[in-house]
Amino acid sequence: MMGNIKQQVLSTIDERHDDIVRFLQNLIHFQSITGDEAGIQDFISRYLAAMRLEVDAWELNIEELKKQPGYLPVEASYKNRPNVVGVYRGRGGGRSLLVNGHVDVIPVEPISDWSHDPWAGEIESGRLYGRGASDMKSGLASMTMALKTIVDLGVPLKGDVIMEYTVDEELSGNGTVACIARGYRADGGICCETSSLHVQPASIGRIWFEISIRGKPAGIQRRWEGVSGIEKGFRIHEIVNEFERIRVEKHRHPLYPDSREALPCAVGVFNAGTYASAFPSSCLLKGSIATLPGEDSERVKQDFKNYILESTRGDPWLSDHPPEVLWKGYFAEPAEIPVDHPVCTIMVHNFELVTGRKALISGRMGAADTRHLIRYGETPTVIFGPGLTSQMHATDEWVNLDDVIVATKTIALSILDWCGYQT
Repeated sequence: MMGNIKQQVLSTIDERHDDIVRFLQNLIHFQSITGDEAGIQDFISRYLAAMRLEVDAWELNIEELKKQPGYLPVEASYKNRPNVVGVYRGRGGGRSLLVNGHVDVIPVEPISDWSHDPWAGEIESGRLYGRGASDMKSGLASMTMALKTIVDLGVPLKGDVIMEYTVDEELSGNGTVACIARGYRADGGICCETSSLHVQPASIGRIWFEISIRGKPAGIQRRWEGVSGIEKGFRIHEIVNEFERIRVEKHRHPLYPDSREALPCAVGVFNAGTYASAFPSSCLLKGSIATLPGEDSERVKQDFKNYILESTRGDPWLSDHPPEVLWKGYFAEPAEIPVDHPVCTIMVHNFELVTGRKALISGRMGAADTRHLIRYGETPTVIFGPGLTSQMHATDEWVNLDDVIVATKTIALSILDWCGYQT
């Protein structure tokens, strides 16, 4: 039977439906594209301070970050791009909980493809539209309003709650790395990334690659004397697809029943030639490989490189001029915690309590900052958020407002259960 405090929390969230929606709309209004997070972070800092949380806002120190495991090199500066953390102190005797989310979003171009203003937070048929609506400002709204409800009702929590609002997730994850370096850890964690309201103890990894191919230059009038970078590049593209098929057939994970969906390995960029009427003697392919929890990323890299080289040995040109495989750009390890970990079972229980539906437990079809929290932050973390996985980075991105309320309730009850409270 649900206690009076929990019933009061749920009914208060229902009463605050419009406030929660307005808060999400306010977040959408900030054009917080990666690199331009200052405005939204100032808003969040002031909001957390008004909630009487201890607020810690700081700019990431790139030299210090370089010393941290999980750091990814970036080109942009972190000047005027603070991380924000709010801490609500419990009264002692309970478990601490870390709730994590990122404030940055990807660009909207071409904006002409949008039928809704990406920064307006327009509502139509129960959906709120805007860049970040699913990824992941709805998650930020749910986690913030869940704790705000508890604080406003004066519920005496036993354990501390650490609320992380990080920068630069879309390109590196260095915001969460910086939080770990600053000492933020907890007994358990919830990452409010897009999960379509699934409880997700696992996330895949992602490895970006580049393949450089050298052909043989020739004049456009005697192009038969050259070796086309386009033709050789297309062959390498086929080999990458073959490697994907092998991995899909070979690898399995219980949280990823559809290996084809979980293990994309594909070329996303194909650049060749320099001029419309010049022979294309070079080619550069860029793409990514997904990895399943439990896989060794370094082994996957080596297998990929070996397969590319072995598959080109029969080619008269490529056997003597092998393509160069480089690892450039984004890199994320896969991560997971046990399905029966208490932080997972609490989320499952409370989702079912709130909705009356059986919770779906799955693996996230994308990388997440849980890789840092679990591996380096010693914080077992589950992914749960209202954003739809299918709406990540989508044109006309949207979120179901009903899902935002469900997530807010589920997170609030899970804070109570995990941290404990005095009755």
